[in-house]
Amino acid sequence: MSASTEPTVTTDETSRPDAAGSPARPVRDRRPVLTALTVVVAVVCAGAAIALTAGDYGFWQLSGLPEPAAWSRALTVATTVLAVAATALAAGSLLVGGLLATPQASGTVDVHGYRAVRRGTLAAAVAGVLAIGVGWLSVAESSGNAVAELASAGPFGWLEPAATLQEPLGWALAGAVLLVVGALSAWSLSWKAIAALGVVAAAALALPAAVNPAATGDAHDWSGDANVLRAVAGVAWLGVVAALAAHRVHGGRLDPRTVSRARGLLAVTGVGYLLGEIVFQLVVTSSGTLSGSAYVRAATVAAVLLVALVPVTALIGTALRDAPAGPRTGRLLVLGAVLGALVATAGVATIRLVPPRFWVADDSALQTLIGWDIDRPFSALTLLTEWRWNLLFGTGAVLLAAVYALAVRRLAARGVSWPVGRTWAWMLGCLTLVLATSSGLGFYSPSMFSVHMISHMTLNMLAPILLSLGGAVTLALRALRPAGRGNPPGPREWLLALVHSRVARVLTHPACAAILFVGSFYVLYFTSLFDQALRFHWGHQLMNLHFVLVGYLFFWPLIGVDAAPHRLPHLGRLAVMLATMPFHAFFGIAVMSSSEVLGRNFYAQVGLPWIDLLNDQKVGGGIAWATGEIPMLLVMVTLVVQWSRDDSREAVRKDRQADRDNDAELRAYNEMLAQLRRGG
Repeated sequence: MSASTEPTVTTDETSRPDAAGSPARPVRDRRPVLTALTVVVAVVCAGAAIALTAGDYGFWQLSGLPEPAAWSRALTVATTVLAVAATALAAGSLLVGGLLATPQASGTVDVHGYRAVRRGTLAAAVAGVLAIGVGWLSVAESSGNAVAELASAGPFGWLEPAATLQEPLGWALAGAVLLVVGALSAWSLSWKAIAALGVVAAAALALPAAVNPAATGDAHDWSGDANVLRAVAGVAWLGVVAALAAHRVHGGRLDPRTVSRARGLLAVTGVGYLLGEIVFQLVVTSSGTLSGSAYVRAATVAAVLLVALVPVTALIGTALRDAPAGPRTGRLLVLGAVLGALVATAGVATIRLVPPRFWVADDSALQTLIGWDIDRPFSALTLLTEWRWNLLFGTGAVLLAAVYALAVRRLAARGVSWPVGRTWAWMLGCLTLVLATSSGLGFYSPSMFSVHMISHMTLNMLAPILLSLGGAVTLALRALRPAGRGNPPGPREWLLALVHSRVARVLTHPACAAILFVGSFYVLYFTSLFDQALRFHWGHQLMNLHFVLVGYLFFWPLIGVDAAPHRLPHLGRLAVMLATMPFHAFFGIAVMSSSEVLGRNFYAQVGLPWIDLLNDQKVGGGIAWATGEIPMLLVMVTLVVQWSRDDSREAVRKDRQADRDNDAELRAYNEMLAQLRRGG
């Protein structure tokens, strides 16, 4: 580390003069106090969660499983609270170290970022062990086995029952991800890698949140998405606040640019958590009594604490803007971290309790399988009238369109024009995402293979083509201002780091992108993976995400406006398109000609009376064959047009060059021919 990275205000060696100009007095080292406070808050939170869940055995009463011992249940609750807290500290520390602390000129974190990274590394390792512990204890609770009985099966004996129980498996996978994050963050000092690991650490809790038992039954698509949103956003918010408090205690500074980014990060994650929390609670308390329930008591405590936390968050934002180094800012950050930890504790208590709706729910088979009832066949009318808003993709598409429009407006305010065609392409791409996931297509696609294939081809072929023609990366690079020399990297630098990363270079390589684009069809549909993915809402969401991402990775280097890491010549792009088209056609033909129903077990359970499964599959195969060729034709036309325009621009460039140098290139060529004639 260079000497310039040393903090200006650190520990008890630092001194400051008093108002009268008397000799400087040492500043008190508050790090032991902060460490002690962290331990106390962790113990209080674990005890509070145990108290909120004590005496309630609703899960075991509904499932018919034997009730676990009180100490075993208390241990599970306490371990869950500590796992969430450690995950938050890991994610927040890595995000602060990678995104908010000023890196060195070499691209590695500075001394304050290094402290945050080491803190995040330790927290990730602890969180990984605790999350795996939660998975182990959850197997005992969910399978009816005593903890001692499960322990006698050996260190890995619990993995077999965990593979059939969703929530324990989710916690075990989250623990594995966090352990990997801890190992990688201990090895890397690049701010880019650290920031990416912070995002992964926060996203790790999406795994157990997506399979939480509360996200089942009627409207479980909304409750599942909302639970994922509140888990990831809440962990990120709490972690960033706690990491900022530790950052200040260790002498870290926040310059104005960093302050604005910290406030923006807190605002985005805070709003995301609030939206997820509100939607989740509305779904799980939509029916049933709201009095005398342990769940309602825990949710009420969370709501009261959240009401107190909202103004504190606003005060933190104001203090960061006005006096980031002031003592009031430090006190508000500590207060926000404590209140946030208590809110998270009440949230953990709620996921260990049975929501009111499950005591009175009488869900139909369709509500259990897909989240809603279907009472009439799919048609052109139902395509327009039967809407089911996709909380993640529908809301995400609206946000993408809004951010794009704001960027275009910012350019217009500077007097810079942006092609209207690109704006239309992006907006149509966002509209396509909404229609494919939230219109009648999204309503029927989980229960009908043919409609699923329409949605699939729309997300995989049409939407990525339109989005790649929108040139969002180019627009962002023009709208965002550079951070400037000596300043910490900002959103523009984050985007450039992502585009030029090794991962992006590998994934956008034409060979890799083509294999992912075409090969994933066969792996998904002609293996047992499709039948397994159909059973869960998170499986549908992952399929949708996969379709969009692999389509964008394929079309971006071919016809995208943005400069890709790998840019083939026009003839090479045309060759890639011609090489992939037969595989698409063959996939549709293979589906049509198959005599075995894909996803038979799931579709038979859905049991729509007007559907013949094999005929519906043949229709779906025909849709894949026919609709796949139309976007390909659009891409071919776009490639030819781009080729022609590039040739025209090159010709104009050469003409201008010839006018400037009196056609020196042509004269040199003629002179070369003349010398050859004289020599021969």
